[in-house]
Amino acid sequence: MSAQVATTTVATAVPLLAVRGVKTYYGNIIALRGVDLEVHDGEIVTLIGANGAGKSTLMMTIFGNPRAREGQILYEGRDITHMPTHEIVRLRIAQSPEGRRIFGRMTVLENLQLGATIADPARFEEDLARVLRLFPRLKERIDQRGGTLSGGEQQMLAIARALVSRPRLLLLDEPSLGLAPLLVKQIFAAIRELNEREKLTVFLVEQNAFHALKLAHRGYVMVNGEITLSGTGRELLKRPEIRAAYLEGGRR
Repeated sequence: MSAQVATTTVATAVPLLAVRGVKTYYGNIIALRGVDLEVHDGEIVTLIGANGAGKSTLMMTIFGNPRAREGQILYEGRDITHMPTHEIVRLRIAQSPEGRRIFGRMTVLENLQLGATIADPARFEEDLARVLRLFPRLKERIDQRGGTLSGGEQQMLAIARALVSRPRLLLLDEPSLGLAPLLVKQIFAAIRELNEREKLTVFLVEQNAFHALKLAHRGYVMVNGEITLSGTGRELLKRPEIRAAYLEGGRR
């Protein structure tokens, strides 16, 4: 898969997030090989690829750990490539990382309070009510320690913790990983609702190509640290090489 597919829509506005020629290394080993992609305001954009392709490395590089050794990361046209992570967060970029990484000894409420530390404290009750409407199961577990939640509940908590910071751009890394199909559908339905109702911009890294491309306005495919294909979600779902590589030989 080496041919680049042009998207069907031509975006003229400055991208909310732009990654330009980014190369990232772990020691002397190159993980990202000159990545270029864009996320525009109000979009859901997904990055799919096999395990080890470099998807999570890109997500972490956007957040400043590890640092891009070459290239630029721009947010609203501003170069954030070498900006400290805590300053990137204050630009209203939030991340729900791979593996959830909630605080297991803290309650659901305490995890959410921690996520809201950079937001307006006067609006916390409003933000809390908002995420509990989105994930009602968390309301039932509000005083329960995070480490005692199921995997799906922990994923809901990780996303809710990111949302209470009132982000303009939400980075989601493998939100469906290890979840039962019913929970996967619930998580993706919540992402769609956030985008449609609140116009939240979402950059989604996923191995579940079928659900991700159905959800996304546009998508990119990463292979061995390089973007090899791009297009609308519908375009990529129709491509035979995508179906063969990521959709069980096209049976879906």
